[in-house]
Amino acid sequence: MTKETYKKKIETLKKWAYAYYVDDNPIATDEEYDTLYRSIEAYEKQNPSDADENSPTKRVGGVVRDGFSKAVHRAPMWSMEDIFDEDGLKTWFERIHKNVDGAEFFCEPKFDGASLNLVYDSGKLIQAITRGDGKIGEDVTQNVKTIHSVPLEIDYDDFIEIRGEVVIKISDFEIINKQRLEEGEALFSNPRNAAAGSLRQLDSSITAKRRLVFQPWGIGENSLNLPKLSEKMNFIYSFGFLKPPMQKACNSIDEIEEFYQEIISKRDQIEMMMDGMVIKVDNIDLQEDLGYTVKYPKWMCAYKFPAVEKITRINDIVFQVGRTGVITPVAEVEPVDIDGATVERATLHNFDEIKRKDIRIGDSVIIIRSGDVIPKIIKVIKERRTGSEKEIQRVTKCPTCNSELLDEGTLIKCQNLECSDRVVNSIIHYASKKALYIDGLGEKIVEQLHREGLIRSVKDLYSLCIEQLLELEGFKEKKALKLLNAIESSKGVSLDRFIYGLGIEHIGEVAAKSLALEYGLGWIDQKADNIALLDGFGSEMSESLEEFLHVNREKIIELQDIVKPKELEKKELKESVFNGKVVVVTGSMSQSRSEIKKLLESHGAKVTGSVSKKTDFVVYGEDAGSKYDKAISLGVELISEEQMRSML
Repeated sequence: MTKETYKKKIETLKKWAYAYYVDDNPIATDEEYDTLYRSIEAYEKQNPSDADENSPTKRVGGVVRDGFSKAVHRAPMWSMEDIFDEDGLKTWFERIHKNVDGAEFFCEPKFDGASLNLVYDSGKLIQAITRGDGKIGEDVTQNVKTIHSVPLEIDYDDFIEIRGEVVIKISDFEIINKQRLEEGEALFSNPRNAAAGSLRQLDSSITAKRRLVFQPWGIGENSLNLPKLSEKMNFIYSFGFLKPPMQKACNSIDEIEEFYQEIISKRDQIEMMMDGMVIKVDNIDLQEDLGYTVKYPKWMCAYKFPAVEKITRINDIVFQVGRTGVITPVAEVEPVDIDGATVERATLHNFDEIKRKDIRIGDSVIIIRSGDVIPKIIKVIKERRTGSEKEIQRVTKCPTCNSELLDEGTLIKCQNLECSDRVVNSIIHYASKKALYIDGLGEKIVEQLHREGLIRSVKDLYSLCIEQLLELEGFKEKKALKLLNAIESSKGVSLDRFIYGLGIEHIGEVAAKSLALEYGLGWIDQKADNIALLDGFGSEMSESLEEFLHVNREKIIELQDIVKPKELEKKELKESVFNGKVVVVTGSMSQSRSEIKKLLESHGAKVTGSVSKKTDFVVYGEDAGSKYDKAISLGVELISEEQMRSML
């Protein structure tokens, strides 16, 4: 075989593999495929220097690793705001039009899988990263190279991040579970879990066998100079990426709702599991104007499918104590399967809801579950009552520590800071992966340490010694040393993870990072009025944080002195005429507006999305529109991109 013949065979095999693995529409018999595959494989073994690095023979995997390394996303991978009904859609739609004019929308199915970021540079796939916390994920490059719907090369020379969902076809999911059943392995509960589990296999040859599919839905860091997201995505599809089975540009709420109902009607005809429809503002400049909250972009949302309803029976009510002391009533129900998940419990939220719905032990009820939303009871079927049902009594004593409860009406709280459930749950959260990540300190170990009286608070973790651990059941020297080393390694964690680990109500990962970046170690001294100035922080969130800091200040300081969390590095601001100035960017420029924004912010500017009397400069490029006109009407100084650069 000549090198030229080899290259032609490679192209043929790529087409056959794509048709088989991605389109599920084979254009060659298994025998033809295997014969061609073996001839290519034989040539590559004889001529290793000629072997094409993008050959289908490279997609079989075989790399086995001890674990996955961390990797940083150049641009954040945001979550999405969820809406569940027409009222939610109307509220979101009106909010968009209240803040920007002329928004156009782009809608497509929302696939239920594992989010992935593909990084290409100079046309080559250089890295594949799981979503992780949106800032940092896991490097799964070797596994992703086994996915046939992921091009290993694209015809594009610049750097670009392509985001999407790794999914698995329902038919392939059923085949995998059948094989696992025959081999005595635990079954995947649904296709999403199968996709996520397959993507994170330490042996890439296992991933290769799972027929995973990559469905792009967005772009991260990029320099594409196109005015609409849909145009950018069409450019991405031109590289051979899969297009969604349905897409539609919409301008009105009626058109969005109509397309949503169309997707629902065809839900069973699409091979991958979907859990809703994604709605995005299509105009890139308006996306930047709308901006972001601490959790998600304001310009996109997930319109979730109607929840699946099932009828079951309430067998009992149990009361859970959260780490903040709030008592949550939970219904134990007859097990019922909803969308591939066995549901045995449903939250009742609080006693007001129990009273409003007149929920009783023994009732037949309608229960719903939508996506990742916790199952909940939406209706009692009173017609099925027999008279044996029991009313649910408000609790007056903590089910865990038996102390008197504070009854605030809607909420009932345990005030005992030493209540074991409060302590255990707060330590479990503190040790979790997204917080201080104390490897080996799982729920059972925390419960054991607390039960034996070795830990009464997070601070007690740092006083544990090997002699104490060796006296416990299940602990030998190796396990004890590993745990103590993990606890010691949690010292010096970044400040944002330390703040998140404290389990403050309303303060998630993104909010914790905002606090750490803005205030550093001085975060503990901030008042609600000051905190409320941060993007995404409302008055309720800020007041709740101030109250927490007031009550727990001394304990936090003691813990902070032990852990010595590291402040996040702030980018050093360069001196310029833009320092402290409010700047708006509009029109097309030599770089994307996000790059221009970063440049200005690195010189001390505050870049906003709308022009007002407080705006100091409007930087404009070609095809500048209404913002340019508004700047003239308000007398705001206009400067071209060239002028901006000379001023810098």
